[in-house]
Amino acid sequence: MTTRSNKVLKFVRSSSWLFGLALLTTVTAHISAGEPADWYQWRGPEANGISREKNLPTTWSPKGENLLWSKPEYGSRNTPITMNGKLYIVTRYKPETTEEGEQLVCLDAKTGAELWSNHHNVFLTDVPAERVGWSSVIGDPTTGNIFWLGLGCEFKCVNGATGETIWEHVLSEEYGMLSTYGGRTNFPVVIDDLVIISGVMTQYGDNAVPAHRFVAFDKRSGAAVWFSSTGLRPEDTTYSTPFLTAFNGQAAMVVGAGDGWIYAFQPRTGKVIWTYDCSSRGINTPVLVANDIVFGGHREQNTADPRVLGAIFALDGKAGGEIKEESLKWKINAHSVEGSQPVYVNGRLYVCEDGGKLDVIDAETGKIIQQKPIGRRLSSIVYGDGKLYCTNETGIFWVFELTEEGVKEVARVRLNDEEIHASPVISRGLIYVTTTKGLYCIGKADSVVESDPLPPKPAESPRSEDQAVAHIQIAPVEVMLAPGQSTPYQVRAYNKKGQFLKVVPAEFTVEGGGTITAAGVYTAVAGAEHSVATVTAKAGELISKARLRIIPPLPWKFEFSDKKVPPTWIGAAYRHQPKDVENEPMLVKISTIPKGTRSQSWMGWSTLHDYTVQADFNAKEGPTGKPDMGLINQRYIIDMMGKNELQIRSWASRLELRFAKTVPFEWSANQWYTIKFESQNSASGVTLSAKVWKRGEGEPKEWTIEATDALPNKTGSPGFFGNSALSEYYIDNVQVFSNN
Repeated sequence: MTTRSNKVLKFVRSSSWLFGLALLTTVTAHISAGEPADWYQWRGPEANGISREKNLPTTWSPKGENLLWSKPEYGSRNTPITMNGKLYIVTRYKPETTEEGEQLVCLDAKTGAELWSNHHNVFLTDVPAERVGWSSVIGDPTTGNIFWLGLGCEFKCVNGATGETIWEHVLSEEYGMLSTYGGRTNFPVVIDDLVIISGVMTQYGDNAVPAHRFVAFDKRSGAAVWFSSTGLRPEDTTYSTPFLTAFNGQAAMVVGAGDGWIYAFQPRTGKVIWTYDCSSRGINTPVLVANDIVFGGHREQNTADPRVLGAIFALDGKAGGEIKEESLKWKINAHSVEGSQPVYVNGRLYVCEDGGKLDVIDAETGKIIQQKPIGRRLSSIVYGDGKLYCTNETGIFWVFELTEEGVKEVARVRLNDEEIHASPVISRGLIYVTTTKGLYCIGKADSVVESDPLPPKPAESPRSEDQAVAHIQIAPVEVMLAPGQSTPYQVRAYNKKGQFLKVVPAEFTVEGGGTITAAGVYTAVAGAEHSVATVTAKAGELISKARLRIIPPLPWKFEFSDKKVPPTWIGAAYRHQPKDVENEPMLVKISTIPKGTRSQSWMGWSTLHDYTVQADFNAKEGPTGKPDMGLINQRYIIDMMGKNELQIRSWASRLELRFAKTVPFEWSANQWYTIKFESQNSASGVTLSAKVWKRGEGEPKEWTIEATDALPNKTGSPGFFGNSALSEYYIDNVQVFSNN
């Protein structure tokens, strides 16, 4: 077996065996009076933007008043977190240089001194550099680890003390997660032994059609535990952070989805508890839950009345099934909310509208008590020490006190030429504010830190009240193996409220090839075929299924003689269709899916390197031009562009600085061309070499284009890139082979 395959087998074994038999119950944190809590997630220890600390500063100045330190090198749009005396923030790595990427930085929370940096390249995305740090990280107080989703859909578990990457998934290559120009990426959440992340994904098989999907990973091993989907073909990506709570003694994860619905899921199983169809487009506003009431908002067309844009609403979280419009507790139409989570304090809701108003609302009735203009594009409000801390995009930092009439301004700081996209953070007597030009630590040098205890979280019913098995879960739910490799399965049992009961024996069956033992150890069939398999576990009348992709070592060859898209390809089946052209089977990149005309897809292992990918392409001539089409190798694209250029790139919005090379290349529609694309790692980086020639004329000796990236992407799945918006194109005779 090759070195690459050995690495794959090692990962498969470790990720599969490490399912602990934890009891999987919610742990309620009890913080004694005087002991402040870490701000270990974006919205604080209670996920609601509330701090219980006292003696916080009211006024400050970037020139020195109550400013303990500032770090211009950590300017970002990112809201940091704090845990165990450390501050974690995502920022641009070496901005405006040829080495630019993104990094997770760990600082000493008191002094601002850098302790470590974990950085990586940004690849295969259109996101501009200014949007690095869209998704905040979350800390896990139990393990001390940090979970981070980057712009290139690289999802990492990082040791919070050392910065070492413990495990990672490239969610684009493995799950078809989209990373678009908007940069909207989701925040992870942690419950028990799970870390849950989501995004719009276009995968394979039953999940080939795009949807906003949620994946729960074992937080220690990185193995996928459950997978859940919302409505198909959403209009938007989304960044509504899930809110963990409990209704009627049942743990719930409440979140706005890309399809415009609000969902409540069981966080340990992924089963849907209830839904509310509120908008025609994606929900970017994180919901808030207080006293079993779900408060939310959006800025798009209302489903109930598409003529009206935007709404703020409240609904009873104890409901079930599909919540209808008439069942809402209250709703305020034509009030647009985008991205800013509300805050609930003493029976009032404080909501930032897109139009630059702070709404003070009676949380019981929905009556607006006050609307205070405070500028455009507001971040989420934070409450602490009887005050509201609020920032906006134009660089203004407000402090408000709460009054009977609403709010009263008590302080205002204007940061000139600095935008604020992040929310303030309160931790151990200090307030942290991130701007595009720096990170500020605000506090009183002689302050004595005090805190009220955290209130208890909404309680789950004791598991002892219901020991009946209502749901089983086979895990891992998604696996990729080489032929002949094995992976064990575990079947967990849950009651109807989604509480873990025990690991149970099950009857296993396999569809699609391979064998499985009575103990649940699956072995992939030996051979060179790319195939998929489904393992079904049955316990009594309950059934749970897991999927596998079986991908052999190189070389690969695809001629589409079965007139199908290869079943293991990620992100391909929905956007490509098999077709016969002059009795020759091939694939066509279709142009009838507006949101899928510009796309990427992948063929297999993310660990591959030093290989060549080759395919034949033939483009139609559209009314306004030719398409772009090409190949992916080791997270680089070779693009045969419709404007008669050939381009190698990785980060599309950083062509002029990070890495790219473009050469003129005249080519014609309705003519077959062969594209060959090679990656070769070396001590000086990676050299990307490509050649293009008319099929049948013989391969040229020299490369058409070559470029060396001194800051290389060292591994990556082979795949396809294309934009068929102007016209469709055909793909045939695909090969991938090692350079050695």
